[in-house]
Amino acid sequence: MSLAEQYQEKFRRSGELYTKASEVFPSGVTHDARFMRPFPVYVERAQGSHKWTVEGHELIDYWTGHGSLMLGHSHPDLVSAVSEQVRKGTHYGANHENELKWGQLVKELVPGAERVRFTSSGTEATLMAIRLARAFTGRKVIVKFASHFHGWHDIMTAGVHPPYDVPDSVGIPEEVFQNVRVAPPNEIDFLEKLFAEEGQKVAAVILEPTGGTWGTTPFIPGFLEQLRQLCTDHGVLLIFDEVITGFRLAPGGAQEYFNIDADLCCFAKVLAGGLPGGAVTGPKEIMDLIAYSDDPKRNRFNKFSHPGTYNANPLSAAAGIAMLEQIKGGEPSRLANAATKYLIDGLNQAFKATGVKGFAYGEGSMFHMAFGLSGYESKQDFVNWRPLMEVPFGRFGDAFRQAMLLEGVDMLPMGGWLSAVHSCEDLDRSIEAFEKTLRTLKNEGILE
Repeated sequence: MSLAEQYQEKFRRSGELYTKASEVFPSGVTHDARFMRPFPVYVERAQGSHKWTVEGHELIDYWTGHGSLMLGHSHPDLVSAVSEQVRKGTHYGANHENELKWGQLVKELVPGAERVRFTSSGTEATLMAIRLARAFTGRKVIVKFASHFHGWHDIMTAGVHPPYDVPDSVGIPEEVFQNVRVAPPNEIDFLEKLFAEEGQKVAAVILEPTGGTWGTTPFIPGFLEQLRQLCTDHGVLLIFDEVITGFRLAPGGAQEYFNIDADLCCFAKVLAGGLPGGAVTGPKEIMDLIAYSDDPKRNRFNKFSHPGTYNANPLSAAAGIAMLEQIKGGEPSRLANAATKYLIDGLNQAFKATGVKGFAYGEGSMFHMAFGLSGYESKQDFVNWRPLMEVPFGRFGDAFRQAMLLEGVDMLPMGGWLSAVHSCEDLDRSIEAFEKTLRTLKNEGILE
């Protein structure tokens, strides 16, 4: 029986649900990343580092809520906090004490967070940061890096996947990108030239601090420091998109982890304990553009407008408080980071044992695999960043996920995220499953 046939047999109920879903949702899914052929698995429940499909099959989970669940699924503190809040109310249409507690925790943990503004998602957070940067500097141009993802609002669809001069979606007019510049990662010379020519037009540089697509293409040592100085010299704001890295790399996020200060930071995922929620943090002089003022010069024509029905929603605030109270001591990040190093070492041993060309790497509690490449020793090797830009989808990606799911592991073909509750047994089983998958894909003629 072929790999695809085994998969369809084991996850038959998921296939039946997907057939029905295809009549409801475009491509049968509600998030592009969840699409796979011949169908994705359907999950019934989750606990800790594991989840169970509708067929009852147990899976070790490396999606961890798209990176949002540092404490694993259904942590008792979060369950208790959210359950209690549901009984009190889900949407007051008013201020509430928990939004204050949540904001105070963010201020306590995030370097430079003199002010906090909550949003409903990471996309909204990056949209806000970009607009704030333009409002504060009076400049229009935004610089981003090829392969870096900052949500799906129009101007940030530039430079996500190759070719980088084409938006990542249809329905976006070319005019949208007149004030966007896409820079190659790790090439400070490119930015120095750009700033020399257009520095007085550039409002901000936005980036994922671990590198494009949550670190698939990491920044080489010294690059972030050089960029920070370059932005300072030209009066350009530096925006850290910490939607994934925030509270994950360290309690204070990438700023603490790399010891580099950003001007504005964007958060989501871990911030809200896996519930919908995002935020922007920064200094008062920038963030207070959102504030109301009695100054007659500060009217609606020069105030930053920010509504949002679900900003600081009581349920998200309750979950966020419970999560950040656990995170702030640093132990969850330490455990997850150490587990990720162990996993990466094991995946690399599997590459060697099977003779498959490739390597595993990562930062903090995020890991990646690069298939078909070799010779990686340190992040310095990523000065030649172009080969890793294309995420492995298509036939290989589908086959990889099928094989891993058959072995009881749910892992993306490009990597995943760990939580503080992934056990040594989870890691050893996952490494064994990965080695079996490599051998399976070699036997199927998918890998050499």
